[in-house]
Amino acid sequence: MKNVKYIVSCLVLTALFYSCDQGIDALTEVDPGADASAPAITITSPAEGLAVKVNEELATITVKFHAEDDIELGSVEVLLDGNRIGNYNSFKDYRKLIVNDLVYDQLEDGTHQLTVIAKDLDGKSTSEVVNFTKEPAYIRKYPGEILYMPFEGGYVDLLSFEEAEQIGSPTITEESLAGDGAYAGAEGAYLTLDPERFKNTELSAIFWVKLNAVPDRAGILAMSPPLNEDGGNNINSGFRFFREASNGNQRLMLNVGSGDSSTNLGGWEVAEVDPSGEEWVNVALTISSTESTVYIDGQMVRQDQITGIDWTDVNILSIMSGEPNFSAWNHKSDLSLMDELRIFDRAITQDEVKQIIQDDSGIVISNYPPNFPGEMFYMPFEGLYTNLFTDAEADVVGTPSISEESVAGEGAYAGAADSYLTVPSNGLTTDEFSAALWYKVDIESGNGGVLTMSPEDTENGNYPETQNLRTSGFRLLHEGDATKEIFKLNIGTGESDVWLDGRDLAAINPTTDGWVHLAFSISGSNAVLYINGEVVSENVISGGIDWSGCDLLSIGSGAPRFTEWGHLADESLIDELRLFDKALTQEEIQEIMNSGL
Repeated sequence: MKNVKYIVSCLVLTALFYSCDQGIDALTEVDPGADASAPAITITSPAEGLAVKVNEELATITVKFHAEDDIELGSVEVLLDGNRIGNYNSFKDYRKLIVNDLVYDQLEDGTHQLTVIAKDLDGKSTSEVVNFTKEPAYIRKYPGEILYMPFEGGYVDLLSFEEAEQIGSPTITEESLAGDGAYAGAEGAYLTLDPERFKNTELSAIFWVKLNAVPDRAGILAMSPPLNEDGGNNINSGFRFFREASNGNQRLMLNVGSGDSSTNLGGWEVAEVDPSGEEWVNVALTISSTESTVYIDGQMVRQDQITGIDWTDVNILSIMSGEPNFSAWNHKSDLSLMDELRIFDRAITQDEVKQIIQDDSGIVISNYPPNFPGEMFYMPFEGLYTNLFTDAEADVVGTPSISEESVAGEGAYAGAADSYLTVPSNGLTTDEFSAALWYKVDIESGNGGVLTMSPEDTENGNYPETQNLRTSGFRLLHEGDATKEIFKLNIGTGESDVWLDGRDLAAINPTTDGWVHLAFSISGSNAVLYINGEVVSENVISGGIDWSGCDLLSIGSGAPRFTEWGHLADESLIDELRLFDKALTQEEIQEIMNSGL
């Protein structure tokens, strides 16, 4: 038995000795006098030039490095911006140190320098340095910007790191204007923030919304004092930005309290947005010591004189609801979507509004002011094929040119065989629609297309060369010869199409008549075709125009979507082309026709 115990004891001691030797190099006899090299250092984290970017004010980094000496390490020190955050003087392997878990959790914004210093027993020293930065989650892009909330997975202001308080159950939707998320409203849901940093003598807010008409009224942004003793709204201080149903649209309104009274409470037709369009709309409001202004998609829709804003008793900023302080008129939770919310401590300019829109969406908003109600497109052909509302150039097919012969300005579109312009239909397919332009028919043209917005006719046996699907969109065309050209309009209503053919009433003599003014209007119930301001044809279109598949507007031809009957390009001239998001009246068309002449 004793022999057995002796054997077991020996085996245990052998195992213990073997396990303790794991993880270190085999012992090698060295000559201390042979220590000729300083330690070598390799830093693997953080990397040189790294930009640490997180949603916290203080970031956490993990330092990783490898230090090795040819004989024996004496000490290794780690410094961050000159302050020691790690120190090593005993080593499992006396020639080598591998560190993968040195954590520092107080990294502030700015530039930083990490230094690792290794010394050997002979006193030789090596330093290795890495430079990197810690950036805020969002670097302020615009002067005076004090809040930026992109709704990227949460409700955090990336400038202050303040997280909004959630009331009810709002959500983050993947359907966004920019980035990976947007705020999605819900019944009884909204966000709140402490208002103190927003109580300045000037204030601006800009954001994107995709409106939901249910409920028919709601609060969007509100900094309002509590309801009065009778449960009514107190509107003599703070501001309230909200929406209400109007003529099937949603009317956006701003109310500003100046102390003893408030201004801007009311409605404006120019500030109405169609909630059924399922499009993102940019909204901006500015408040200074002298005026308040509202912009929609970069265009000013209202401006009023004020005596400044008063902040008495304002104790909360509400986002996407008037609650809890502006609810007496039922402007409660908004079920719409919101994205890219920014607030400023100053009144931003219209140019700055347009720049932010471009930065967020890539859409360029021109400085061209609409000259007529509902105008949404204007191409004057002043040396270019440019829509002045967006500064976007039309795509050119073939070899059209700019003619010096024009009705207004210094140029007009001059057609050529197999030539025309196209522009995307984005933003043009509105419930009501009108067009106005000047036209000079080429004497030898015969049939020709003027304006066309048609769907692709993929079922046509000769597609794509031959197309003629007329159940959606519109086609403005002319047919005839050198003595009589008749203008006609065809409109698709969904399952069928409607013609406006005035026959002789809609005819001109291209030899003698020269420039003529063409216009048409389309409402939800009828369409009217005008020549020189006079009605030449009218027809009922129950249900209005259908825009299915209409993603392209052709100018100067029926091609490429309306080609089967030969309504192609010719050498006619076009000038002062305007499109509208409403059904123009005859008086409005005559006013447009006579302007600038």
